[in-house]
Amino acid sequence: MLDLWIRGGTIIDGTGGARFEADLGIRDGVIVEVGATDEPAKREIDAHGLLVAPGWVDVHTHYDGQVSWDPYLTPSFWHGVTTVVMGNCGVGFAPAEPERHEWLISLMEGVEDIPGTALAEGIRWEWEGFPEYLDSIDKNPHAIDIVAQVPHGALRAYVMGERGADHTVEPSPEEIEMMGRLAREAIAAGAVGFTTSRTRNHRTRDGDFTPSLTAGPEEMLGIAREIGKGGRGVFEVVADFADVESEFALLREMVEVSGRPMSISLAQNDVVPDQWRTLLDLIAQANRDGLEMKAQVPPRAIGLLLGLQATLHPFVGSAHYREIADLPLEERVERMRDPDTKTKILADSQTPGIEILTQKLDRMFELGTPPNYEPSREDSLEARAEALGVEPLDLVYDLLLQDGGKALLYRTFLNYTDFNLDVAREMLLDPNTVPGLGDAGAHVGLICDGSFPTFLALHFGRDRTRGEKFELEWLVKRQAADTAALIGLDDRGVIAKGKRADLNLIDWDALQLHHPEILFDLPAGGKRLVQRVDGYRMTLVAGVPISEDGKPTGELPGKLVRHASPN
Repeated sequence: MLDLWIRGGTIIDGTGGARFEADLGIRDGVIVEVGATDEPAKREIDAHGLLVAPGWVDVHTHYDGQVSWDPYLTPSFWHGVTTVVMGNCGVGFAPAEPERHEWLISLMEGVEDIPGTALAEGIRWEWEGFPEYLDSIDKNPHAIDIVAQVPHGALRAYVMGERGADHTVEPSPEEIEMMGRLAREAIAAGAVGFTTSRTRNHRTRDGDFTPSLTAGPEEMLGIAREIGKGGRGVFEVVADFADVESEFALLREMVEVSGRPMSISLAQNDVVPDQWRTLLDLIAQANRDGLEMKAQVPPRAIGLLLGLQATLHPFVGSAHYREIADLPLEERVERMRDPDTKTKILADSQTPGIEILTQKLDRMFELGTPPNYEPSREDSLEARAEALGVEPLDLVYDLLLQDGGKALLYRTFLNYTDFNLDVAREMLLDPNTVPGLGDAGAHVGLICDGSFPTFLALHFGRDRTRGEKFELEWLVKRQAADTAALIGLDDRGVIAKGKRADLNLIDWDALQLHHPEILFDLPAGGKRLVQRVDGYRMTLVAGVPISEDGKPTGELPGKLVRHASPN
């Protein structure tokens, strides 16, 4: 007897092939029938009128702390994601000596904008080494599958102690060997790979650069060689590429000496708007030379959400605003509605360095409901203020007070130089890319991109009006089969006999993103930006329904995935 029949759905199987109608039979968490037979099942689900697609695989999340307290791993849970990969960007919480706990929290808070108070209260430090960390995850039930990676920052701190955060100190050959060996042992225990950060944008809570920023070639290549000895694992890297050729040459050599694949975070930067093309050319050449390298790319702009409850807003540096910044929101809004207060705040100078993020009004927009993630130049607050004949900051001030001060403004930061998503589309078309960089679980007061998997299908598969779209079949392949393949998981991402029954049943016409909102539901009352969605009628993990119409069923079939392919 089967555990489950899913009857009458329209299958988009993740191969990129045309959709078809079929029944799916599931036993022991695996798809065993694609078609119709008379074999009975314990339960049947009517999927007529619904699309049936593989569960999404999100390769770039930061649930390293949240995995301790949240069995559902929202917001990914809401968005049809059935496998998440965490430990990206070289930050995480293992390995960890007890005296380094607070420093690791500081690093995560600074790099990924996750409240340190929430991490301190929520994390259960039941480990020191990385294998113990995996065991801790494994023993706690979760709704979706979790894949872990070894973060360079934590590894450096574990081996070098305080010296690991000192950018004037180089590790000894013995320390490099130890870092590499511990990474290899962690991968053997079930980590999918090793991650590192080489960007100046990543800093601790106190403003210090992430410890791996200045790691030299000896360290990077030494770790890579040691990992290569194990014959499995992947690399994930984020870098500034200030010197493209030399930095890429180092990353390429890591792949060469280890024989292991690498993915690199890639997005368009307004300052060097064509550099992404150079990097994709270099990645293409590496692949022609037999070195497996790919880029993780975002399907839309990486955007900042600015508001009175968010981490930043355009007046956060105002001296007069700071006088009322700690008041409850309702009282703060009442004070800000006072004309004299408004005049004073608008007249104040801003904190140097902040205004480039918060007052670039030609790249700031209202998202609207439903949210519009491809606004035109004419939609910018600067253009709207000019059309209205008012001062731009005056308009911004009034907009921030909407919805009782809960309003959020959208400031495009990366991947939107030309005020459209043509570059995102071009990136997605490249054979050496996969969709990623949603950072679910992170940047909880500033960025809300954990909805990337839904957005990719919805915007480029149905709703886009300002440019070309894609066939939905191809988009499903990109967000399921291709992302799974990036990390060596060949048991999921495709609907076929023998594959894991991670599935989404989607009401395609009803699929719709909500406007982002701020909740105060982290440990210690910490805040976070989330984005809900309509249209996922059911999500299944290993053949078990975990959500119906966005609501948890209470089932927790997810597990720590320890079996990345050695090939």
